[in-house]
Amino acid sequence: MPSNNWTREELIIAFNLYCKIPFGTIHIHNPQIIVLAKILGRTPSAVSWKLANFARLDPSLQNRNIAGASHGSKLDVEVWNEFNNDWEKLGFESEKLLAEKTGKRIETIADIEIFDLPKAGKERESLVKVRVNQGFFRKAVLAAYDFKCCITGLGIPELLNASHIVPWSKDEINRVNPRNGLCLNTIHDRAFDRGLLTITLEFKIKISKSIKRNDVDGAVQDFLFRYDGSEIKLPTRFLPDTNFLKYHNKSVFRT
Repeated sequence: MPSNNWTREELIIAFNLYCKIPFGTIHIHNPQIIVLAKILGRTPSAVSWKLANFARLDPSLQNRNIAGASHGSKLDVEVWNEFNNDWEKLGFESEKLLAEKTGKRIETIADIEIFDLPKAGKERESLVKVRVNQGFFRKAVLAAYDFKCCITGLGIPELLNASHIVPWSKDEINRVNPRNGLCLNTIHDRAFDRGLLTITLEFKIKISKSIKRNDVDGAVQDFLFRYDGSEIKLPTRFLPDTNFLKYHNKSVFRT
């Protein structure tokens, strides 16, 4: 049995789960918490409490006057800061540690199809790391929005994307940062990616004037213009960074 004091590795693995499940599901009956407790040799209560300790450090929750659990450790803060200072590194490290703890390959943990991967070498390692981090980003963003599109409220995971606000190719540092993500359905994800809509700094939807209102059919009206000026559904954590939204407003959006 582990000691009462959590190790850095345990906390990194716990924070991985904190990112992947909706805030409202942090409780001892959550199957994912029960599984992680077994992996770590701790009780579901201990794991649930530790995730609540992380919640107390979350600015998005603080802004909603949700305090989380008190009496966390100094190491909790250090791990929180490690993730927030380097999401790409810690996202991958957390998945790797989880794989090691369960005795599984990281490709299995991250649900990566291996049939199209190179057999070995640096090319494979690099590609695996990219896909692991893409999977981590998707899970973190969708969980932050309770697996619902922030524009329409659509809640079918197969039709949802974790959309980068600043494109993947434009900002290597924030590729895996959940605050650089929005949960969008596939249609609005494509429109956002192509600059046909953006999210303002006030978290309102803005439709590009390049789409002429008088020339559109009913489908375009239903899918786009009906949401123009509406507020998005904000996430329970990892609120979109306004600096990322500024970039999209100025560099991607078609005014």
